Amino acid sequence: MNREAHATYDRLPGTETTGVGQDGPTGRPLPDFLAPAPLTNHGPARIIAMCNQKGGVGKTTTTINLGAALAEYGRKVLLVDFDPQGALSVGFGVRTHELDQTVYTLLVERGVDVRDVIRSTSVPNIDLLPANIDLSAAEVQLVGEVAREQILARVLRPVLDDYDVVLIDCQPSLGLLTVNALTAAHGVLIPLECEFFAMRGVALLIETIDKITDRLNPRLQIDGILPTMYDGRTLHSREVVRSVVDHFDELVFHTVISRTIKFPDATLAAEPITSYASTHAGAEAYRQLARELISRGGSP
Repeated sequence: MNREAHATYDRLPGTETTGVGQDGPTGRPLPDFLAPAPLTNHGPARIIAMCNQKGGVGKTTTTINLGAALAEYGRKVLLVDFDPQGALSVGFGVRTHELDQTVYTLLVERGVDVRDVIRSTSVPNIDLLPANIDLSAAEVQLVGEVAREQILARVLRPVLDDYDVVLIDCQPSLGLLTVNALTAAHGVLIPLECEFFAMRGVALLIETIDKITDRLNPRLQIDGILPTMYDGRTLHSREVVRSVVDHFDELVFHTVISRTIKFPDATLAAEPITSYASTHAGAEAYRQLARELISRGGSP
C-alpha cells in the first residue's frame, strides 16, 4: 500500500473534514473558502510572524505546511528560520551544522547579501532563509545595536519584491529575536495547542503584540489564532477550542489542525505534508488554512 493510500487509515475519530455550512470544531458554520485566483505578478511580500512563547504548539509544522499550501496556490513564499534550534531548516533536509552563512550572519555582519544566504528548496515556489545554533548568540550581540528591534526588517527589505508571502518561524520566547520578527511583520499567526495550559500564555502574547504595535510597528495586526493538535475524541480538546472562541471570537480561524502521526512522519521525510501525503486530512487542513488566510486578507 502506498503512503497516500495508507494516509486515510490514521485519522483520529472525530477529526474528519467537516462539510461547508456545517458546524466545525469551533462551533461555527464552516464557510466555503474558495480556491484563490492566480496572481498576475509577484510582490511586495506580506510578512507573517508565526509566534507563541510556548514551545511545541506547532509553529514550525504550520510554517512548513502553510507555506507549502500557499505555494500550491501559486504564491512565491520565503520561509525564515528564526529559531536557534533550526527545526524549520531541518524540516527541509538542510544540514544546519554545515552552514557557513545563516540568518545570524545577516543580523550581525554588514555587507552580506541576503540573496547569497537564501536557499532554494525541493518544493516549487518556496525558498528558505536558514538558521542554526549560532542564532542563539544574536540576542546578546544585538543588545548594544542602534535600532536593534528593526534589524530583521532591514535584512528582509531587499527581497520583499521577490515574494508574495514571508513566513517567520519564531523561537518559543518573547525575547529580542521575537521582537525583531514582530517589528518586521505585517501580521501575526498564533498556533495554539488545544490544551488548557497553552491558553494561559496567549493573553501575555497579545499584550506583547499590543506593545509592539504601539511602540515599534503600528501596522502590525493579528491575522488569527490557529487551534492545533486537536483531538476530536476528547472532551478536553473540544472544550479548549470552544473556550478560545468564546474569548477571542473572530480572531480564531475556522480551520483547526488535528493531531496525526503524519506530521512527524513528513518531517522525517523532509517534506511538507502536502507532498508527503497529499490527500491526507492534515494536508487538506493546511490548504483550507491557506484559503482562509487569503480570504481574510492575510496573504495576497
